[in-house]
Amino acid sequence: MSRPSCSRCQRPSDRCLCALIPSLESHVQVLILQHPSEARHALNTARLAALGLRNAELRVGESFAPPADELPSYLLFPADDALAPSSLVAAGPLRLIVPDGTWRKARKLLYLNPWLAALPRIALPEGLASRYRLRKAPEPGALATVEAIATALNLLEGTQRFDALLRPFDALIDGQISAMGEELYRRHHPDAPG
Repeated sequence: MSRPSCSRCQRPSDRCLCALIPSLESHVQVLILQHPSEARHALNTARLAALGLRNAELRVGESFAPPADELPSYLLFPADDALAPSSLVAAGPLRLIVPDGTWRKARKLLYLNPWLAALPRIALPEGLASRYRLRKAPEPGALATVEAIATALNLLEGTQRFDALLRPFDALIDGQISAMGEELYRRHHPDAPG
């Protein structure tokens, strides 16, 4: 028998995060393209980002139609020729498109959607550290989707107010650690901060 869950954040009712989810306005429009395997994941951070931003949309699938309007779009994904978000601060209205999935699944989304792969890219600064203490990052600087979105928006809009998106994320991680038991967590994550 499944536990009752919150229809909004999709967490078990006794672990609902809705009280921590902000309602932030952004000048940058955020479009999150989520691989279907991520939509079923217990730690669905893209959903938290979409719920916390008034100017965000979350689409689930593998193939997507390009946006129909003329708003300049940028892909948040590493590339040798990627722009720094700070270079676009005064660029006017824009759309940030964020693929959500493992690195392998995100690359698959780009492969299946050539229009997406052709977009100019934005990359986050090197050396960022994830707060996602439950998983070992696949490569240096790898962030959870909500962390990447908050960081990009802070850089694009020249503010730190998007850190509020990380409150439910931190609570989600703390709740998972608590559920697994601190001792078990430490055994499997000996390098975790104290």
